[in-house]
Amino acid sequence: MGQRRRGAAVHAPPANRHPDGLTVAPQAPAKKHNICMVSDFFYPNMGGVESHIYQLSQCLIEKGHKVVIATHAYGCRKGVRYLTNGLKVYYLPLQVMYNQSTATTCFHSLPLLRCVFVRERITVVHAHSSFSAMGHDALFHAKTMGLNTVFTDHSLFGFADVSSVLTNKLLTVSLCDTNHIVCVSYTSKENTVLRAALDPEIVSVIPNAVDPTDFTPDPSQRNDNRITIVVVSRLVYRKGIDLLGGIIPELCLKHPDLHFLIGGEGPKRIVLEEVREKYQLHDRVRLLGALEHKDVRGVLVQGHIFLNTSLTEAFCMAIVEGASCGLQVVSTRVGGIPEVLPEDLITLCEPTVRSLCAGLDSVIARQRSGSVASPASIHAHVCTLYTWRNVAERTEKVGSYMRNIFSMFSKSRLIHCHNTFN
Repeated sequence: MGQRRRGAAVHAPPANRHPDGLTVAPQAPAKKHNICMVSDFFYPNMGGVESHIYQLSQCLIEKGHKVVIATHAYGCRKGVRYLTNGLKVYYLPLQVMYNQSTATTCFHSLPLLRCVFVRERITVVHAHSSFSAMGHDALFHAKTMGLNTVFTDHSLFGFADVSSVLTNKLLTVSLCDTNHIVCVSYTSKENTVLRAALDPEIVSVIPNAVDPTDFTPDPSQRNDNRITIVVVSRLVYRKGIDLLGGIIPELCLKHPDLHFLIGGEGPKRIVLEEVREKYQLHDRVRLLGALEHKDVRGVLVQGHIFLNTSLTEAFCMAIVEGASCGLQVVSTRVGGIPEVLPEDLITLCEPTVRSLCAGLDSVIARQRSGSVASPASIHAHVCTLYTWRNVAERTEKVGSYMRNIFSMFSKSRLIHCHNTFN
């Protein structure tokens, strides 16, 4: 018995030996990062960037990473605050210059951001949005400190106007030695690569997502005696509010049972108020004003059709939220929008009043004939397309990819920046 046991011990394969006889190297446990998300745009401000940062942070915390967020102070919201799952947020006392963005000087933010990076033992700095001056500062300081950097671009820019030229130059400086860049659509990737003169190999595409439990359909909230078109958007030029002002009177004249429910605030609200007053549509066009994020679902479920009239979009989260609530989606064919939803869930139109009216007419006719998919089936389809856990998993792979990348010394950085501009 003893000899057999000794013999068995001699011939037992080692734990790291494959059954086929090959020796398998033991797998090292996945490295956990200390990540600092940096952007001028975060709660209590509301928008796609803010939601992206919050949801991505929560999923990365679930995966065992440490995540903190650095943004500027919002009114009396200063210092350190804690959100769900212990998510730590630094509201730094930086001066806001324009549209919730701080000034880009690099030096005034250095002591504050360095304190956060050292105190939290940060290994990866992840900045968000080309509009965020604080994000650009964080990338510069992080590389000076030898930290890995990631940048996520959420917007599309032009190349001709003064604002775009200046922003593109700033982006070229910020991203010339950033380890990896993430874009939310392939159209956004092409745009960012051209604007910042980047190597496409270091740019990944990771789309946005929605939390399907926050946007569930509820057909009982609809008034089936009429057809309701819902618009939830900032009322600014870029969102095509002038197009919406041309669509409303034409469709209301054609369809007596058509109503518009519009949520959002902005300088273009006056355009919609003038249209409503001129054509006496007070009982058919409701302007709800600014909406809290928790109230958006309550507005969406009242509608049959979700309308997006944007003139430029990298990735439109609003149409995903509308589809998740079971609405038929009609949108302009611009930017990265054609990549967001499959053809059976969206009707794409050119950014003109005539094309949008034609697209809405066809969807209204299908809605009246009952030949559209049920809200529950649309919701189930959207749930399989986008999840924040998938976004976090793909972002985590970017962090793993950077483990073998070494930061450049100051002299090498200066040479690299010089070569970028020449």
